[in-house]
Amino acid sequence: MYEPPDQRAHGSGSLQVRTLTPDDHARWDAFVAYCPQATFFHRAGWATVLREAFGHETHFLYAEADGVIQGVLPLARIQSRLFGHSLASLPFCVYGGIAATTEAAAAALDDRAQALARSLKVDYLEYRNLEPRHPEWPTKSELYVTFRRRLDPDVEANMNAIPRKQRRMVRKGIKAGLVSEIDPDIERFYPIYAANVRRMGTPVFGRQYFRSLLEVFGDDCDVLTVTHDGEAVASVVSFWFRDEVLPYYGGGTPRAREVAGYDFLYWELMRRACEAGYRVFDFGRSKRDTGSFSFKKNWGFEPQPLYYEYDLVRAREIPDVNPLNPKYQYFIKAWQRLPLPVANWLGPKLSRSLG
Repeated sequence: MYEPPDQRAHGSGSLQVRTLTPDDHARWDAFVAYCPQATFFHRAGWATVLREAFGHETHFLYAEADGVIQGVLPLARIQSRLFGHSLASLPFCVYGGIAATTEAAAAALDDRAQALARSLKVDYLEYRNLEPRHPEWPTKSELYVTFRRRLDPDVEANMNAIPRKQRRMVRKGIKAGLVSEIDPDIERFYPIYAANVRRMGTPVFGRQYFRSLLEVFGDDCDVLTVTHDGEAVASVVSFWFRDEVLPYYGGGTPRAREVAGYDFLYWELMRRACEAGYRVFDFGRSKRDTGSFSFKKNWGFEPQPLYYEYDLVRAREIPDVNPLNPKYQYFIKAWQRLPLPVANWLGPKLSRSLG
């Protein structure tokens, strides 16, 4: 259990910035569970996942005084000929940046991260913040938003909070006889997800990534799959943190659209979360004016800006590695035409560098 520092004694010890070791995982995570600024993506397990699944170099920094952690900053380095050389908090995660209980700890971590970025000679240092920290840095606050909403303790109240048109789709899935099940592995999820991202023209992550997520985060990561007449039609990998649930990687088959499988999937996750006592549904990041952006708004969620801030070290401008960039349109269209086995073989080799 994390014990916050006695503010009356603050300053009596020397504040030091250290690097996470295996022995530090438990107290790091205890701090993350306590710190209001921290998210699921600040957990120590991400260091293991990023190394095991992608081979990325990690620099998980924490600031402490008198043996008490006062701030954390998980960082990972990506070196790619195609997409550049970066140090980010945190690749493959929608939130990141500094989480601290004292401004002194936040400043110390910030200074160390900027010095590290320069010593590694990266193109840029990236913080993925829910709130701005460096308004003077270039940012992508106009590109990404997140969708978060409080859940009512009553299941039916949450159903009624869904706008009428979308609620009708949920009920359509219920009437179609859809069933939701928690899976022990990714065997049903992965083929659905892989085919889905290929249709969008995006390289797929390898199976090892999802296996690592389930293994490292245990009960705080699960797979919910929806079936119709015994056939899996939609599936989602979700994260559970404090009183929040975060559906993170999802997909559906063409059949899912016919039977409202997507709508039923997210309703079932919401229902299960409500019944288990969770109080925040985090629908996650979307780019403005995209299909996923519209889908989440149709559920009655309001977009909240995300502050992705960049300290340009060697780069002259902030990176624009996203499917909306016109220069990637040819690649996207070509990827959509690849045979699925080829896309599944080549995708993990490219996706590890996307971040």
